[in-house]
Amino acid sequence: MHYKNYIFVGIQLVLFIAFIFEIDTLKFNRLELFQPVFLVLSGLGFLFILLALLQLNTNLSPFPRPKNNANLITSGAYKYVRHPIYLGILFALFFLALYFNSFYKLGIVLLLVLLFRYKSNYEEEQLCLKYPNYRDYRQNTGRFFPKFIR
Repeated sequence: MHYKNYIFVGIQLVLFIAFIFEIDTLKFNRLELFQPVFLVLSGLGFLFILLALLQLNTNLSPFPRPKNNANLITSGAYKYVRHPIYLGILFALFFLALYFNSFYKLGIVLLLVLLFRYKSNYEEEQLCLKYPNYRDYRQNTGRFFPKFIR
């Protein structure tokens, strides 16, 4: 069953690599005025990733299955969303795609949304098995966006 860890991480790596490349024919016109805003918003996404990574500390793993000696983190960014790293990645890459005025890169972001949805479903199954209180945390905390109504 652990093969899913490698499949999810492998697909994610392929999509990250694909994001680096560009297909010139899949460009759209953008307003030059917004280009600095897109870059700043992308930077905020990367800062959010860094914050979430630091909060995970030694619990960090590239795989969706939690490490054996890991603790459940429900504070900091994790108090508001269950998957802040995924949120930061999507936010950062979405605004980078806009910055580069690229339909191709927006397509990669859409594929990442789908991947993170499936990957987080699997991850949460594993977290429920490891942490009995994860179900309550999941019910009260948004997956990628904060829950304002509980």
